[in-house]
Amino acid sequence: MRALLDVNILIALHDHDHAHHRLAYDWLDTHINQGWASCPLTQNGMLRIMSQTSYTNSQSLQNLVKRLRNFTNTKHHAFWPDNISLLDEAFIDADKLLSPRQLTDAYLLAIAVKHGGRLITLDKRIPLNSVKGAKSQHLVSL
Repeated sequence: MRALLDVNILIALHDHDHAHHRLAYDWLDTHINQGWASCPLTQNGMLRIMSQTSYTNSQSLQNLVKRLRNFTNTKHHAFWPDNISLLDEAFIDADKLLSPRQLTDAYLLAIAVKHGGRLITLDKRIPLNSVKGAKSQHLVSL
């Protein structure tokens, strides 16, 4: 099952000093043959956060774009478009969302479910039942 890597996993993979770098790297190394995915939201989030001067290991946006381009330019990567809406009741059960902080996580989980994949995250509080059709195999919290 292909893995959609969330923003924090992409950051951990690209920051060798990140507290979860080894965890994210080891997980991806073990599962790379199943493939991984990114989407506009995860790519933009990683680039935005890591290029801010307030980020501990800030890098230039140009360097980060180059690194992410190289990282995604492999046979293991697939690009999944952001092509669903949080308002679409076919994907999201808004009544199950407990806080606004869960919107992005639920959205990414819905994208993973739509593409028959799984979301890989560091977050332990994503309500599985907020995404219609989501099962335990669709969500991996490292």
